[in-house]
Amino acid sequence: MKKYIIIIIGIMLGALGGYLYWNYVGCSGGTCPITSIWYNSTAYGALMGGLLAGTLKTKNR
Repeated sequence: MKKYIIIIIGIMLGALGGYLYWNYVGCSGGTCPITSIWYNSTAYGALMGGLLAGTLKTKNR
């Protein structure tokens, strides 16, 4: 579990960022596939946050 803490934090921060993006910027017309619905934007943010945090993770030798 300790091994994945950075990725988990990245997922949580990404999800929060995705939700906040939907809430404050979003897509009012409903034609944007990612930002028109809150859970799509939150899931996309969580995915991007996890991927970004995965690149920051250091390897234990």
